[in-house]
Amino acid sequence: MRSKWSVAVAALLLLLPGCDGVFSGKNKSFSQSALQDAGADKQVSRFYQLRQGRAAWDDKARKQLEEAVDEAGRHALKAADFSTDVKGMDGAHKEVALTKSALRYASALAYGLINPKTLWPIYTVPKNRVDLVQGLNSAIDAGNVAGWIAGLAPHDPEYQALSDAYLQYRQRAAQTPRVRVPPGSPIMPGKRDPRVPAIVAALQAQGYFGVSPQEQANAEATKPVDPARYTRSIAAAVSLLQADYGIKADGIIADDTLEALNTGPTDRARILAVNLERRRWLERNPPPTRIDVNTAAAFLEYWRDGSPVDARRVVVGQGGWETPQIGSPLRRLVTNPPWRVPDKIAEKEILPKGAGYMARMDMHYENGRIVQAAGPESALGLVKLDLDNPFFIYLHDTPAKALFAQEDRHASHGCIRVDNALDFARMIAMDEGVPDDFETALASGNEADVALPHPIPVRLLYHSAYLENGRIVFRPDPYGWDDQLAQALGLGMQVRQRVKPLERGDVGP
Repeated sequence: MRSKWSVAVAALLLLLPGCDGVFSGKNKSFSQSALQDAGADKQVSRFYQLRQGRAAWDDKARKQLEEAVDEAGRHALKAADFSTDVKGMDGAHKEVALTKSALRYASALAYGLINPKTLWPIYTVPKNRVDLVQGLNSAIDAGNVAGWIAGLAPHDPEYQALSDAYLQYRQRAAQTPRVRVPPGSPIMPGKRDPRVPAIVAALQAQGYFGVSPQEQANAEATKPVDPARYTRSIAAAVSLLQADYGIKADGIIADDTLEALNTGPTDRARILAVNLERRRWLERNPPPTRIDVNTAAAFLEYWRDGSPVDARRVVVGQGGWETPQIGSPLRRLVTNPPWRVPDKIAEKEILPKGAGYMARMDMHYENGRIVQAAGPESALGLVKLDLDNPFFIYLHDTPAKALFAQEDRHASHGCIRVDNALDFARMIAMDEGVPDDFETALASGNEADVALPHPIPVRLLYHSAYLENGRIVFRPDPYGWDDQLAQALGLGMQVRQRVKPLERGDVGP
């Protein structure tokens, strides 16, 4: 047993300039007071408590950390934000600095740099959970800091594809001058326009014209004699661009296509950076049976036992009525639902139209609130897929079927209208083993609840770049949330394309 005198001497040595501890190499030990003097925070203190004061960083571990941080660019992060120069530091300061650096970078990969709740008070999508302090301690002891850090970011194919595309566009941005196509009248294939050379340059910068030697040869072979002629080969490239941006792929260059043309490699890299950050917020192993709604692109995917089994268009919140980013279980199907109109919608959009409008829409007062009677022409259609949340957000049917044919489908008051919702509800009822209950309830013509034996998690996400049929596609930033996140990440406040509010002939949630 060490005497009180030897313990006091050891503690004193830890505080002397240039003294790392009483042992050498990774066997050095540090007192909590020495670590606190070196700037240890709560996480760092816990780390060394787990290690009983033992040093963590030898040359091998430090080199692995440095090499891991050098890969930050693959995640659209800046290595300089996480690297630490420990030259000239004494042992305790060096330990604390390296541990902080490791935990800071690990946190960025595991959770993201930004807490979404600091930007959006309503954010309840399940987030990733991992004990970084315990993980780093185990990695140090196993001599595998690099492997541990490499495993923290998402590893699914979509994240990998976004990361690869980010690196490609960042490289392209460094090699390609920025091209801006000026506004003007729409350009039809076969017509002449002095902006055509700029359009071709913008297509080339984004990789739609001459991205491979063969494609380049083809482009040169079909290069028009008249450089101002908008030829079919150029229009074909424009159609690919339009498809990737959710624009009708007709080759006609109107304002929305000009906006996409002017979203150059730098802009695309920025879009990809914010979408990589969003993926880092999410749990790494989402429920194998779930419904994911992408509110930026206005579509949903239904996953069953780990495989996507259905995808369909939806109509989501318009500007000012944004569909929030929430996670919420689907617990029941409601057949023949009446619409109990929220007070805000009633005051702004229904009461001003008068009693005649309310009568035509089969609306009446019930307990002091406007209610639209159930039926195929009611705002909720024949079925409501009810979500358990305090925000009154749910999925439902709608009589306004024409909106599903639009490329831009941001037109609701925040709830999610589902294309062919009745068939979708039947699919879920069948999968959950309650098809007879659902059909009986539907046929009754009355409002009825059909409970699901197993609640299905639903995630309302906002992804403006994603993997579709093996390629990365882009969508506008309808709510301006890309710009908010980009500014928080230090990427600037470059306003992106906004969707235009649709002229809606209906009133619904």
